[in-house]
Amino acid sequence: MPFANLKVPADTLTEESKKKLQDAVTDAFADVYGERARATTLVVLEEVADGGWSLGGTILNAEILGHS
Repeated sequence: MPFANLKVPADTLTEESKKKLQDAVTDAFADVYGERARATTLVVLEEVADGGWSLGGTILNAEILGHS
């Protein structure tokens, strides 16, 4: 079963854009593995709270990410 775990900043995507992203990932797996993989592709979209991650030791938040 293909599996993708996507992490995005919390409250930056609409329900429609979340579905679009999940569908695109599913399509990508199906393109690589063939249509047989579509029915078993699992896509988890996790929203990370503001300040819940860092890059190079710098805490990332909505202001730094340009979503404030």
